[in-house]
Amino acid sequence: MQLLKMTVRGVFFLMMTLTLANAQKIPAPKEHFGFSIGDDYHLATYTQTEAYFKKLAAASNRAKLVDMGLTEEGRHQYMMVVSSPENLKKLDQYKTISQKLARAEGVTEAQARTLSLEGKAVIWIDGGLHATETVGAHQLIETMYQLVSRQDAETKRILDEVIILLAHANPDGQELVSSWYMREEKPEKRTLDFLPKLYQKYIGHDNNRDFFMMNMKESWNIGRQLYVEWIPQVVYNHHQAGPAGSVVAGPPYRDPFNHVYDPLIITSLDALGAAMNSRLNAEGKPGYTQRAGSVYSTWWNGGLRTAPYFHNMIGILTEIIGSPTPSEIPLVPQRLIPNGATPFPITPQKWHFRQSIDYSVSLNYAVLNYAARHRDELLYNSYRMGKNAVDRGAKDTWTSYPKRVEEITKAYREDQKKAKVVSAGSGIPSKYYDSVMTNPSLRDPRGYILSAAQPDFPTVAKFMNALIKSGVQVHQATAAFDVAGKSYPAGSYVVKTGQAFRPHVLDMFEPQDHPNDFQYPGGPPVRPYDAAGWTLAYQMGVQFDRILDAFDGPFRALPYGELQYPKANLVSKAGLTGYTLDPQINDSYTVVNDLLREKIDVYRTSTGSFFVPATDQSKQLLEKTASPLGVAVTGVSERPAGTLEKISALRVGLWDTYGGSMPSGWVRWLTEQFHFPVEVVFPNTLNAGELSKKFDVLVFVTGAIPAVAGGDSGGRSYTRKEPKESEIPEEYRGMLGKISADTTLVHLQKFMQDGGTVFTIGSSTNLAFHLKLPVRNALVEIMPDGTEKRLVSEKYFIPGSILRVQVDSTQSVSWGMPGSCDVYFDNSPVFSIAPDALAKQTVRPLMWFANGTPLRSGWAWGQAYLQGGVAAFEASVGAGKLYAFGPEITFRAQSHGTFKLLFNVMYSSKKAGGMTATGE
Repeated sequence: MQLLKMTVRGVFFLMMTLTLANAQKIPAPKEHFGFSIGDDYHLATYTQTEAYFKKLAAASNRAKLVDMGLTEEGRHQYMMVVSSPENLKKLDQYKTISQKLARAEGVTEAQARTLSLEGKAVIWIDGGLHATETVGAHQLIETMYQLVSRQDAETKRILDEVIILLAHANPDGQELVSSWYMREEKPEKRTLDFLPKLYQKYIGHDNNRDFFMMNMKESWNIGRQLYVEWIPQVVYNHHQAGPAGSVVAGPPYRDPFNHVYDPLIITSLDALGAAMNSRLNAEGKPGYTQRAGSVYSTWWNGGLRTAPYFHNMIGILTEIIGSPTPSEIPLVPQRLIPNGATPFPITPQKWHFRQSIDYSVSLNYAVLNYAARHRDELLYNSYRMGKNAVDRGAKDTWTSYPKRVEEITKAYREDQKKAKVVSAGSGIPSKYYDSVMTNPSLRDPRGYILSAAQPDFPTVAKFMNALIKSGVQVHQATAAFDVAGKSYPAGSYVVKTGQAFRPHVLDMFEPQDHPNDFQYPGGPPVRPYDAAGWTLAYQMGVQFDRILDAFDGPFRALPYGELQYPKANLVSKAGLTGYTLDPQINDSYTVVNDLLREKIDVYRTSTGSFFVPATDQSKQLLEKTASPLGVAVTGVSERPAGTLEKISALRVGLWDTYGGSMPSGWVRWLTEQFHFPVEVVFPNTLNAGELSKKFDVLVFVTGAIPAVAGGDSGGRSYTRKEPKESEIPEEYRGMLGKISADTTLVHLQKFMQDGGTVFTIGSSTNLAFHLKLPVRNALVEIMPDGTEKRLVSEKYFIPGSILRVQVDSTQSVSWGMPGSCDVYFDNSPVFSIAPDALAKQTVRPLMWFANGTPLRSGWAWGQAYLQGGVAAFEASVGAGKLYAFGPEITFRAQSHGTFKLLFNVMYSSKKAGGMTATGE
C-alpha cells in the first residue's frame, strides 16, 4: 500500500513536471519564422513578428504582452514586459515606485532611499523605429527570445532585478520593408533598394524627430509609456548604421550637451558607455566607437533617445552596421589605430547579418547587467535628478548659457580698456560673475502663464498637450487671478518650473543658446546633430508670460497624461445676420473646411475674417464643429463692413515623389488634421501638362524643385536614383518621374500664366530663379572684380534655428498673422528683390528681416547678413501667382504659428455681388 502511494505520488509529480515543462517550452525563432534571426537574406514581417510575440507571451511566465495602441495604418503596436514571474505579479507596485521616484513629489530623502531598495530598475529597449535599419526589429526579437528562454545565472539575476520594456517602435515600417525585401524568390536578388514609399505612413525617417510634439500615433504610444506610465531609468534606442570602418557607435557622445539638464545624465552615459564597450571587448568583439568617433551629441531634443535626457532618463543610441544582404567593412586607415574613441579597432572583413544581431544582444545584456548590479543607484539617481529640478525651480537660479559667459567676458574686457582693472593671471575678478549670474533680471523663470484671453487659445491647448504627453505637470486656473500686476482669466494655463521635468519645460519655452562650434579657430562650423534651436512655444506662436518670482493662485493640477480639449460656446442672440470666425485661430480653418464640405456659404472680409450667414443648418454645423475645437464663434446682427468675398475650396495638388518625401508627408498629415482636401501629385502627372484642368493650387515643399544648373539657387535640393518600371510592382509605377527644367517647369509656368497658383517652400523657391523673376540670392558678397559670390560658412551659417521676421499681414496670404512672427530657418533661402519690381508691385515682400539680430533660438553665425533680406514674397506670373517662402513654415507640423500662410492660399474667392454691410 505504501509502495502504491509512493508510486501514485511519483506519477503525479512527474505529470506536474511534464506539464510545467510543456507550458514553459519556448518556441525558438526558427520554429516560428522558418529561419533563425540573423540568417543572411531573411527578414521577418511585422505580421510574423506580432504572432511570435503572442506565442512567447503565452508560453513564458517571464513575459507580459502590452498593446500600446494603434499605428497610423491601424496595426497594434506591442511592448513585451519581461521580468521574473514574481516581479510580473507586482508590476503595478514597481511602476508606482518608478513614478514616485521620477516625479520626486513630496518624497523625502529617506523615503527615496527606501523606495530605491524596494523597487526594480526599469529599462526600455526598442527596435525598428527606422525600418530600413533592419537590425533594430530583429535584435528585438532575438533579445526577447533569449531573455525568456535562457537559464544562465546572469539572465536570472537580470530578471530578478530589472523590469525590461521591449517595445516595437514602427510596426508599419517593418511590414513594408520586410515584405519589399522578401518579395524576390531568389535570395541573392533581394534588396532594400527602391522602397516605393516612406516607412512610416506620413513622415518616414522623421518618426525620430517627433518626440516632443508626438504628432504621430506611434510617437504618443511610446511617449505614454516613457513619460506617463513607466518613466524608465534607461531608454535604449537601436539604430543604424555605424561609421565606416567601425561596427557600432555608442555612448558617450561628443559635445555640446544641452545646458538645461542634470549633469548626472552625462556621467551616467559615461558609466553605461563603459559597460557596453567593455562587454564587447571582453567578448572579443571589436569596432565600438564613441565621442569623437561619431557625429552624435546630446544637444538636441526631439528624438526617441534625446528627449529622455530632458526627463532625467539615460538615453542610449547605438548605430550599428549590418544588413540581411552580406556586406563588407571597408578599410579606413585612420580608424585602425587604437585611441580613446575606438580602443579596439576592427579590420576590413566580410560582415554577416547575424554578427550584428549578436553584437546587439551583447549590448542589450551589457545595459541590463549594469542595471541589475546598480539597480538602487539608478532608481535613486532618477529621484535625485528630479529633486534637483524641483529645488531649482523653487528658488532663484541662473543657467550658465554661452551668452552669459560672453557677457561676463565682455564686461571684463570693457573695463580693461578703460583701465579700471588689471589682469590677474588666468582668472578674472569674481565681481564680473556676480554682475551677470546674480543679476535678478537674468534669473530662470519660476513658471509660465498662458492667458486664455489670447487670440488662438485652441493652439495653446495643443501646446499644452505636447507638454502633457511629455509627462509635464500643467495647471489650469479655476478662477480669474492676478500675478505680477497682470490679470488673467479663468481657464488660463500655468506651467511651473518647480517639477521633475523642469529641463523639458525650460527647453520648450526658453531659447536654445547653441555654442559657436568650429572645426578649428577661423575654420568651418561643425553642423549640429539635427537642429540648433527649436523652442516649441516660439514655433507654435503661443503667447506666454515668464514669471521670475514665486507665485500662486486658484490653480488646479491636471492629472498626468490628461489631454486638453477646450470647448467654446456659440455666442448667439436674436435677430442674427450671421456668424464670424477669427482667422487668427488656426482651427477656424478646420471649421470653415467642414462648412464648405457641407455646401454652407462662407465669406471673407477685407481683413480676412470669416463670415457665415445665419441659417438653421449653419448654426447646427457650427455648434457641431467649432465647439469641440474650442473655436469661438460670434453671432452678429449686421454683416461685416466692406465687400465680402465668397470662398470655396480649391483643387490643391501636393508634390511627392517615388520613395516618399518627408516634408510632403508632414504637409499631407497637417492638411488632413485641418480638413483640407489635398491630392498627392507625382512628377509624371505634372509632366503630362494641362495642369489647369486638374488643379488650382500646386504646393512644392523643400526638395522638390532642383536648383538652376550653374546658376543662382534658393537652397539645396535633393535627387535620388529611381528604379526602372520593370523592377517594381505595377501599383507603384505611377509614382515614378522627375521634375525637369525643360518639361515640368514649362508646364508650371503655363499653369501660372493661365491663372494657377504655385506655392513653394524652402529649396523649392528655386522656381523663382528658373522663371527668371527679378529676385536674386541675398546671401552673397561682392568680390573685388564686382562679381557676386555665395557667402562661405566661415562667414555665414545658420543651421536649424528660430528667427524673427516682419510680416505684411495686410496681404490675403498672410491674413490672421501678426505683424511679426517666429519662423524655423535652416540655412534657408533669402532674397533681394529688384527695385523696379518693387515699384511696379509685380513682386511683393511678404516676410523680411528688419534688423541684423533676428536670432530667437539656436545658432546664427553671421546673422547680420540677413538685415533687409526678404524671407518670402509673392510674384505675379501671367494671370497667376508664385508664392515663395524661404523658411520652413510647415516644419515637422510643429510650426503652428506659420500654418496660416499655407492655409490662406487654399481657398478661391470671388466678390459676392452687392453683398456689403448695407445688405444684399
